[in-house]
Amino acid sequence: MALCMSTSAFVAKAVRPAVRASAEEKVSAAMNSPRIESARPMATSLASDRPFSPAFHLSDRSKRRRPPLTYAVHRFHPQPSSVPKRVTNALAAAALSASIALAGPVSSANAEIRLPPLDPDPERCERAYVGNTIGQANAVSDRILDLRKCTFTDKDLSTKTLSGALMVDADFKGANMTEVVMSKAYAVGADFTGANFTNAVVDRVTFDGANLSNANFYNAVITGATFEGTNLTGAQFEEALIGKEDVKRLCDNPTLVNETRFQVGCRN
Repeated sequence: MALCMSTSAFVAKAVRPAVRASAEEKVSAAMNSPRIESARPMATSLASDRPFSPAFHLSDRSKRRRPPLTYAVHRFHPQPSSVPKRVTNALAAAALSASIALAGPVSSANAEIRLPPLDPDPERCERAYVGNTIGQANAVSDRILDLRKCTFTDKDLSTKTLSGALMVDADFKGANMTEVVMSKAYAVGADFTGANFTNAVVDRVTFDGANLSNANFYNAVITGATFEGTNLTGAQFEEALIGKEDVKRLCDNPTLVNETRFQVGCRN
């Protein structure tokens, strides 16, 4: 029995190295196969180079700069002949009314306003009886309402819209201007002696140097107007709605006296 066990142990020791050797030979043979040999240079080059990582590839992609996008902007420049005359007139009228409005209540700014040449239309004064039909109180129309040096003595202009009108040196003595709308009008040096402005809207009108003696502004709305050097002798402002700043300017006028100052709301 002992002899059998020793014999089996001896055989096991002798077989183990043979088995181990055969396993090592298989591994060696596998490593020396053509596939592994062909893959070794690639593996070696990858090992010698930077290791693979997603961050590496992302950083490489981020370094790639795309060319900037360019946009071609085509601007339309119409020829002068292609622009209707009424459009250019409307633009000129809008620019003029805007310049008058921006000039504000300061007379020095009014002196800087450059008025256009006098309208050569022989019937330009007649347009006051029609007024502005476009734009209304915004003083925007298809044509400048040029009433400079026109005479409207004792004429009926009631309910007319004269917004943006140029009234420099015009004569409105005794004119009926009831419920007239005068917004952004430029009436420097105009004569409104005895004119009736009952229920009128007088908004941002320049009356500097004008004559408003004995004019009647009963129940009128007066906002943003200027009265520097204006003759207000005998003018009436009963029940008129006058802006706060307008009250100050009216009260600073030395020709506003007696009952008229009370109507305007002057404190002294």
